[in-house]
Parts: sequence; structure tokens; C-alpha cells
Amino acid sequence: MPEIMLKIPSHLKALAESMKVVVDEVTSFERDAPCQRTVNYRARERALADAAAEVERQAHAASLAALDMNRARIRIDGVVHVRVLSGSVAEYKTRVGPVPVARTLFRAEGDRNGPTVNTVTLRAGAVEDEWLPEAAAAMAYRLARGTSREAEQAAEVERTLPYSRSSFEKVGHAVGAEMVRERADIEEALIAEMEIPCEAASISVALDRTSMPMEEPLPRRVGRPRKGSPKNPIEVVHRMAWTGTVTLHDAEGEALHTLRYGRMPHEDGHSLAEALASDALALLRRCPRLKVVTLGDGAEQIQGLLAEHVDEETFGTVRRLLDFWHALEKLGEALTVVIGDPRERERRLARLRGQLRARRNAPRMILAELRSLARGRASPKDCPLRAAITYFENQGHLMGYPDALREKLPIGSGNVEATCKSLIGLRMKRPGARWKTDTGAEVITMRAHLLSERWARASDLALPTPRFEIRAA
Repeated sequence: MPEIMLKIPSHLKALAESMKVVVDEVTSFERDAPCQRTVNYRARERALADAAAEVERQAHAASLAALDMNRARIRIDGVVHVRVLSGSVAEYKTRVGPVPVARTLFRAEGDRNGPTVNTVTLRAGAVEDEWLPEAAAAMAYRLARGTSREAEQAAEVERTLPYSRSSFEKVGHAVGAEMVRERADIEEALIAEMEIPCEAASISVALDRTSMPMEEPLPRRVGRPRKGSPKNPIEVVHRMAWTGTVTLHDAEGEALHTLRYGRMPHEDGHSLAEALASDALALLRRCPRLKVVTLGDGAEQIQGLLAEHVDEETFGTVRRLLDFWHALEKLGEALTVVIGDPRERERRLARLRGQLRARRNAPRMILAELRSLARGRASPKDCPLRAAITYFENQGHLMGYPDALREKLPIGSGNVEATCKSLIGLRMKRPGARWKTDTGAEVITMRAHLLSERWARASDLALPTPRFEIRAA
């Protein structure tokens, strides 16, 4: 059988040996396979994966070693650094495992107690000094999808990222911190690069709130603490986090693509509403034909933020709507008070639903009908019937569903409701979960990019190519 000779430099002997292992694995299998009655190919996959991983590790070892500058003096962005130690070995973490690399440590000239730096970490853009950027981004992705325990288990099954649960926490939050720190610039770049589908006809901006468990310090009792009491007592309380969406819709009002956003409870909502408005305006300026609609529930704060940031002066004509299904929910609850027969109640609700969709004056008509049903009834203040009356009195001006349907605009805020569940509910409200402000913001920011289907680009922007100017002094 003819052979291929491959010339490899002598200093890459370890890489050559690992490549030979892969070749030997394949040739031995080719030789033995015809004679085997059964083949455990799953074991074969594992063997090849382990051999290929060793090739990748040796390739990283050689590549990272090439980034080291063993000089007496170097300049980093114009600042002179002097060598303080040569041959310091550190393990750099790759997707397939750690790789030992000898590196030279430097310190700024004249700063005897200053921090040391090395050109390997700087030039590779390593996260937390030792994690290669692609490995760090992959670990952060796992943490955005689930808990660190789940990430560790997935790594064991998939035979990549062979690191501990604490490593997923450390590195994942480090990447998340970068995404939070550069959030405004990242979102601006992402929306500028976003492709607008040719079939897009409208854009909806929606805002909502949902609860999440927060860890907060518990005030100490006056006097001497009890024996065995915690040094830093805490309590878990549920606070209202923010979610928002910017969705492109087709000519029939069906969603084409949704961008999802989230903010922690300590924020006042203005930063999120401003981000939603900024992205929606960027899309509108690139595609002026898009019609604009705002969607939300009946909360005064939600509608106020949408009106303040998605304003007519900036956006032109804006259709402002109350979520259609919230209105129906209020009607359904009210009818349970006055109609006992479920079939009759469903028929009445179907009639009211049809009126809301077809008649401009439906809110006034339904309000009159609700008042008529409530007349002569002695009901408590929290009665669903009275609540529905108040709801239609305050929100009737946001129920212009017939005109919206005629223009093929969306009338439901299902996208932001789903974001409450997928962004906050599924990840942040696990049994026993509790969050601090910083770590919660990091996970929410990463998960929002993941659910918006732009994780790869967002992680590239959060971990950009290093721009250090390094040369011999």
C-alpha cells in the first residue's frame, strides 16, 4: 500500500506522536474490521475522540508556546516591562482539557510590587488568565442553558470541557460579567448586523415583569447573637424582574424572529425600555416600511414606559395595544361571578371576544354590559366583576383590536409572556434557587443572547481579539 511521508519539525515531536496514534487507530481498525462478527462502534468513537483530543492538546501546546516572548525587556502598549521569571509553567484550559505551557513573567519597570503579566495570556485573550476564549465561551453557554451541575454532567457525557462544576461557575460568570459590562455596545453591534427578513411588515415592542428569588441580607437582631446562628444571615424574597421583546412580524402578523431582553429587579425598567426602543428604532430606520406596535398588560408602569420610550415624535405612527388575552382573561373571571353554567359562560365569552375583534366601540359596549351585570349586586372590592369594570374603564383606549387586525398587526403579547417563562422561569426559578444582583444579571444577559439566537456573535463581541501592541524594548 502506498504511503504518504509527512515532514514535521523536530520540536513538534509530541504533536507528531499524537497524530501517529490516530493513524494507527484507523489502520488497525481497517485491518481487523472485515474479520469481526460484531463491532462496538461506540467504543470506537470514544477511542478516536480521545486520540483526536490529544492531537488538539498538543497543537495548542505548541501554538501557545509560540506566543511567549522570553526577552529581558518588552514594551506592552508603550509601557516598558522587565522579565522577572522565565519558564513558569501554567495550565491553559482548552475545550479538550488542560495544556501545560512554559511562559515568561514580566512586571512594569520600576513597579517592584506590581502585578505580573505574560504575553501568552495577553496575546491569546485568555479569560481569568488561563481559559482560552473558545473554551470560556462554551462553558458560559452551558451555564446560560442550565446549572453548573448540569453543565458538568453534560461535559462528561459529551466528552468535552472536562472541568469541575466550580470551574463552570467561575468561567461562565466571568464571561457574563464581560457581557454585562459591554452590554450597550454589544447590543448596538448586534442590531446593526441583524438581517431584516424581506417579508417583515411590522415590528412589535413588548414589556413585562415576572418574579424571581433574590438573596438579600437579613437585618441582625439587637443584642448578642445566639450560639450557632449564621454570621451573615440572609433571606430569600421574590422581586419583580423585567423582560422585553422586539419582534419582527410578517404581513399576516405572524412572528418571524424575536429578540429577547432581561433586567434584574433592582433596575427601574427605564434601561430596558430604552434598549428596546433603541433596537426597534435601528430596525425601523433601516426598513421604514415597518409598522410599529407596542404590547403589554394593563400595568400602568408597563404602558407608561412603552409610551415614554416608543414615542410618536421619534417613531411616527405607533399602534398601542393592551394584550388581547389579558382582556379576555378579565372578562372570563368576571363572567364566573354571574353565570354558573359553564356552557353559557363560554358562549357569552365567545360573543364578547368576537365583539372586541370586530367592533371599534366594543370596549364601551362591554363596559356597559358589565356595569349592568353588577347593578344591584353587593360585591366586595376584590370581586372579579368589579375588577373587570375598572380594567375596561382604565384600559379601553388600548383595545383598538379591529384596526390592528385590519392592518395585520399582532394583538397578543405572547412573545414577551414566553420570554418570562424561558428567560426567567426555566433558568432563574429552579427549586431552591436564589440569586444575587451581579450573578443574576450575568446569567440573564447571557441567556437573553442565547434565546435570541445570537450567542456566537455576542460571545465574540464580549471576548474580542486582543489589541495589545507587544514588541521587544
